[in-house]
Amino acid sequence: MPLWVFFFVILALSSSSHCSPSPPLTLRMRRYADAIFTNSYRKVLGQLSARKLLQDIMSRQQGERNQERGARARLGRQVDSVWAEQKQMELESILVALLQKHSRNSQG
Repeated sequence: MPLWVFFFVILALSSSSHCSPSPPLTLRMRRYADAIFTNSYRKVLGQLSARKLLQDIMSRQQGERNQERGARARLGRQVDSVWAEQKQMELESILVALLQKHSRNSQG
């Protein structure tokens, strides 16, 4: 609630003890103060809702990015695994060939 409204209400309430204003004026001031408070409160609630929505959107986007990174990392590990298996098979075939060559040379 703006500060001037607070002072206006205090002034109106304190002046009512000295000279009593008509009841409709007091009622109007209360309604006016209530309306200002309600409008301010609605604005704050709207800002909080917008902030929460924005945070939800940003967290979803971050989650999608993390999933993409995870998928890339899994794919990279799979590629590394396949590459390592191929290298191991190549080394095994080289080792078998060397053993066969060595066994032929030792027999002959």
